[in-house]
Amino acid sequence: MATGRTETGEHDVVLLTREGCSACGTALEVLRGICGEFGLTPRVIDVDLAAADDPELRAEYGDRLPVVLLDGEEHSYWTVDTARLSADLGR
Repeated sequence: MATGRTETGEHDVVLLTREGCSACGTALEVLRGICGEFGLTPRVIDVDLAAADDPELRAEYGDRLPVVLLDGEEHSYWTVDTARLSADLGR
């Protein structure tokens, strides 16, 4: 998985999920709203599907979903820390 900001210097926001996770769906809605304010679109990675190529991803985050990664670093899990994420995206 790529880490850090994108090639254009924008923040890279990723939501780690798994199929059937209702909290993940809620987190995605919240994340889309916050990211939209900054002209960003969050990427979504299903840890179970990604495990075929990156089993470490599921091993590291699979029991704490949903997980928000900002620029390759864990930012929040189980819920989106909206105030902190907005502040961090504004930097």
